[in-house]
Amino acid sequence: MGMVVKNNMSAVSTLNTLNKNSNALTKSLAKVSSGMKINGAADDASGYAISERMRVQIRGLDQANSNTQNGSSMMKVAEGAVSSTVDILKTLKEKVINAANDTNTDSDRATIQKELDQSIDQINDNANVTYNGKLLVDGSHNSEVKATSTALSNQSLSTDTTGTTKFCEMKDRNGNSLNINSMDKVTISFVKQGKTYTTSVSATNSLSDLIKAANSQTSEAAFSTAIGTNSYIGKDVAGDTVATADATNALTITAGGSSVKNQISGLTISVTNTKGAVQKSANAVLDNFSESIRAQNKSTDNAMVLQVGTKANQSIKVGLTDMRAEALGLQSSSGANIQIGTQQQANAAISVLDNAVAKALDQQTTIGSIESRLEYTSANLTTASENVQSSESTIRDANMAKEMTEYTKNNVLMQAAQSMLAQANQSSSSVLSLLQ
Repeated sequence: MGMVVKNNMSAVSTLNTLNKNSNALTKSLAKVSSGMKINGAADDASGYAISERMRVQIRGLDQANSNTQNGSSMMKVAEGAVSSTVDILKTLKEKVINAANDTNTDSDRATIQKELDQSIDQINDNANVTYNGKLLVDGSHNSEVKATSTALSNQSLSTDTTGTTKFCEMKDRNGNSLNINSMDKVTISFVKQGKTYTTSVSATNSLSDLIKAANSQTSEAAFSTAIGTNSYIGKDVAGDTVATADATNALTITAGGSSVKNQISGLTISVTNTKGAVQKSANAVLDNFSESIRAQNKSTDNAMVLQVGTKANQSIKVGLTDMRAEALGLQSSSGANIQIGTQQQANAAISVLDNAVAKALDQQTTIGSIESRLEYTSANLTTASENVQSSESTIRDANMAKEMTEYTKNNVLMQAAQSMLAQANQSSSSVLSLLQ
């Protein structure tokens, strides 16, 4: 190239190189200072989009994990309330067994009644426990429930036993006679709305006859006149048919109406001979009625939803049943507690406490299973978040050793370009020697 003064192309070329080196140095500096090799879409358009999607997923997983842990905390509060109720019920079982013993006077039973009343009041307090202002086990967060009736089934009697079978002809599951004499007396005691009812018939009568006699004592029929004898016990809260555990015939007594107010909270049947002695062998079989369907009020679906995933409907529904004293059969709708003022009342109350414990333990099992599931869910979300973050790191994070090497190179090139630009700018001055 000839010697010119208007266009110093060497300087222009060197300046362009300097600008390139400056841009490269700026990018290296951004990567080193941020620790990321992709700082914007211009660095890697597709990589940036993938990384951002992963970041959204990571934040969603972390929030879902937080939701899960909060849900677990809420379940722990509910479990604490139900556990306290179970402890109270265990104590009350001891008290009513004590009250059923005739070594106690009526005054002693009155004293025990006071303790029972206070304990029942505490059960209601337990049911009103809250988490973040939400009541948990008062029935306000039940799943959808169709009104159900109390069903009490006996799977110890012979499968051919019906409601019209005379007591003196009844047999056990193995076909052995219960040895109930025709002169024996059969007594039924049951609790409805906190009140104890007792009636007796001779052993020549049937369970249907005994139920009719029992119904005559109440203003509203306590029991359904129909006594089930097939494998189908009744309808559950979902409206589905409930069968016996072994899918065989079982004698089933059903409450006269549905919902909690019509529930039979306790039932006991006893056989005594003409001398008043209890027929223990017969009682062990005949009195073995257990609650196969719990009475519940009709309810819309008020179950709580725990969002435990990053997509819509990735959730766990939690329905908690009513743990108040009335729902457990310990109290009437008007607030009257079960009574243990007499031996008969205390004896019937034992059955009430057995059923109440079963209901509370069932709720405790439900809560415990949900807590266990939430622990697994939290562990899964933690692992998923970790793995996605590892993938995002591979795309986005800078290799600092490599970037420092690149930065050093660009810095040296930048300084070299600056030096050469200074030299190029001096080259035009040599033209002046020709003008002298």
